[in-house]
Amino acid sequence: MEKPCPMQFRPELTVGEVAARSGVAPSALRFYEEKGLIRSLRTSGNQRRYPREVLRRVSVIKVAQRLGIPLATIREALQGLPEHRTPTAADWRRISAKWKQELDERIERLTKLRGQLDTCIGCGCLSLKDCPLRNPWDELGTQGPGARLLDAE
Repeated sequence: MEKPCPMQFRPELTVGEVAARSGVAPSALRFYEEKGLIRSLRTSGNQRRYPREVLRRVSVIKVAQRLGIPLATIREALQGLPEHRTPTAADWRRISAKWKQELDERIERLTKLRGQLDTCIGCGCLSLKDCPLRNPWDELGTQGPGARLLDAE
């Protein structure tokens, strides 16, 4: 009887294997799964097993996060891909073209804000009529004096 090779090919990967190969902590993988970015299968012992295509998806997620793409936007892009296959170069071109446009718009906004930083006195009132950083167009001035957040929802 022949001994099985210890590095025998398995179609699914454990959490530890995905973590080791992707450089992402197991807790992050569980978080990605909770947020609907990746999926796993469960063994009879309720252990997670990931399909091999998850490695490419995790790579896409990490690159997108480094670019500052919100997780909701990443999830939306990944949901547009067919299940059970590795994202292709064509998939990446399509996804990244949309993200490039969003990044260009963000860069433009940040460049404008950078030019306005020297007018900020950092007083904390957040309702100065000319504060272009936190209270553009003094939308909070109608609520009276004092500190308020423009997007406090």
